[in-house]
Amino acid sequence: MSSKQDAPAKAAVVLLSGGLDSMVAAALAKECGFELNALTIDYQQRHRIELSSARRIAKHLGAKRHVVMPLDLRMFGGSALTDDIDVPTGGVGHDIPVTYVPARNLVFLSLTLAWAEAIGARDIFIGVNALDYSGYPDCRPEFITSFQEVARLGTKAGAAGETITIHAPLQHMTKADIAREAVRLGLDPGMSWSCYNPAEDGRACGVCDSCRLRRKGFSDAQLEDGVDYADQAG
Repeated sequence: MSSKQDAPAKAAVVLLSGGLDSMVAAALAKECGFELNALTIDYQQRHRIELSSARRIAKHLGAKRHVVMPLDLRMFGGSALTDDIDVPTGGVGHDIPVTYVPARNLVFLSLTLAWAEAIGARDIFIGVNALDYSGYPDCRPEFITSFQEVARLGTKAGAAGETITIHAPLQHMTKADIAREAVRLGLDPGMSWSCYNPAEDGRACGVCDSCRLRRKGFSDAQLEDGVDYADQAG
């Protein structure tokens, strides 16, 4: 007779960009006992180096399957990550920056939900953060809560009364908290990629919003980042 311990792990789909936050979110899903299915969107982003990081992370965490889905958002533009717009390097501001990709998390979560329903997974993990971030509206807790309701209303599983849960375990963490969590989970932070504007030699720029937030987080946590920055001063 099979015991509880022999029961297969529940499947979860993790939106894995290759950044620090998504890496930690994926590791937390694994720590909770979920079988990982990782989805990475190749949206022709300026910082496509993160795709290689996503592959390394998925392999390291033992993902059952890792899908890298092409979706060319350059056809829409409207962001410094997908259009001919300079990535700001002067410091993190208070307004929504030009690195915001229109409705990105809404689009990506919709794809994640579609795959989750197709494979019978009822748990989705995303590494959004609402404290130390660049002010993106699709990282806010109310957005995640609203999308869970969308998942209930817009899927066959939801119509059948099944619960689809959107997990955002980093939502109320600071970058320092996330850095500490990476170390606690035994992750090498250097596996992840955060920079929006890689230098010509392939190093992280050190001065875009994402680099600044990451560097501050590791500095506040008094931990080694594991990333070589082109601008050491930051």
